[in-house]
Amino acid sequence: MSKYDDIINLNRPQYIDLPPMSMHDRAAQFSPFAALVGYEDAVEETARLTDARREMLEDEIAELNRQLGELTERLPERPKIRVTYFIPDKKKDGGRYASKIGNARTIDQYKNAIVFTDGEAVAIKDMYSVVFIDEAE
Repeated sequence: MSKYDDIINLNRPQYIDLPPMSMHDRAAQFSPFAALVGYEDAVEETARLTDARREMLEDEIAELNRQLGELTERLPERPKIRVTYFIPDKKKDGGRYASKIGNARTIDQYKNAIVFTDGEAVAIKDMYSVVFIDEAE
């Protein structure tokens, strides 16, 4: 004999002023909730790795300036180049390095960037190297 035998077969209480709750609504009140909303996203963001921005040495800066000077002279022929540059992360310190290959169209003096024929621009302040593809192959 169980201590609930006297009530186990009774119906739920019915209240005149409250309509009966649907099975879906009854189940929903027992569903789990996220006490720490956004915690998983914060953990993922913290675990995401970024590269530190490397400071260029004087000879690397001089070489980049030489490459940009040569690019300025060769702009009328729209040379194919590979630019290596740094993209700062929008959410945390650091960022990532990327390369863009394409034909240079112009150097935008106002934005201080190389503009490619596809319309994409790369800021000169973020560049690490400019390599002419026809010379590198």
